[in-house]
Amino acid sequence: MKHTWVITLLLLAMFFVTQMLGLFVINQYSPRDQTLGQELPYGMEPPKEVAPRSAFDLVFSFAIAFALVVVLMLILTKYRAETFLRLWFFAVVTLAIGITLNSVLTYLPNSSLLALVIALPLAFFKIFKRNLLVHNITELFVYPGIAAIFVVMLMSWTTSPLTAIIIILILISIYDMYAVWHAGFMQKMAAYQIQTLKVFTGFFVPYIGKKEKKIISKMAKTKSKNKTDGKVKVGVAILGGGDIVFPIILAGIVFIQIGIISALIVSLGATLALATLFYLSEKGKFYPAMPFITTGCFVALGISRAFT
Repeated sequence: MKHTWVITLLLLAMFFVTQMLGLFVINQYSPRDQTLGQELPYGMEPPKEVAPRSAFDLVFSFAIAFALVVVLMLILTKYRAETFLRLWFFAVVTLAIGITLNSVLTYLPNSSLLALVIALPLAFFKIFKRNLLVHNITELFVYPGIAAIFVVMLMSWTTSPLTAIIIILILISIYDMYAVWHAGFMQKMAAYQIQTLKVFTGFFVPYIGKKEKKIISKMAKTKSKNKTDGKVKVGVAILGGGDIVFPIILAGIVFIQIGIISALIVSLGATLALATLFYLSEKGKFYPAMPFITTGCFVALGISRAFT
């Protein structure tokens, strides 16, 4: 197993909590009973006049947009546009947290403005102050907001949203395998975010193992001031944002089109698949999470359709 049991369980708990919060937020903005829903704030609601397209047309548009974003990220990374990227992330995080908070504060007057007032300082501390606790707590609120945007878009812009998100998950999984196992792009991007940009899009939990704890204890007992007496290597457990948000989108669409039980089964399947990956993974190796998560989602969806 790549990480300690405590760190593994912590990542799984954060992942599952985000999935559950995502279902709540999605239901607030795109419920099964459309008469009870509210519109996305901050101008994120899709235009009503756009006619729904086929799932394949929408997926094609998504693939082009995704490719453009990847190319843009590579260009900005190459030319070291850290300030622009931080401002970009700050804007995205602020809007996403605001959307999530607004779903909870919706019964208060000026809820969207209040949510934005709360989201702004949280996003500022997350992006510019690098507080570990703030980073991971805010991540719990970022991805439900992003997922709500995508679910509303898929429900509005395609006649077959479930088919569309299934195809998207397959394509993302293929891309993830290529980017991690062949091109090494994901590892480079994660290293760039952590070391240079000082911002990571996903859960980020540094920790020290038993061996490192013994070194620290030994140095403390001997009161050694020599930094070469023991080298302490800090482990880092990470889970990318895409690995978190895409299963929320699938579960959200399943929630709307099929029901809450099926959606919960999909979220549970994603969590169990991620747990399997963590258990089978080895130290020093990198793994694409999306193929495992996608497989878990599809198996869970099949089970839910068979028994519900």
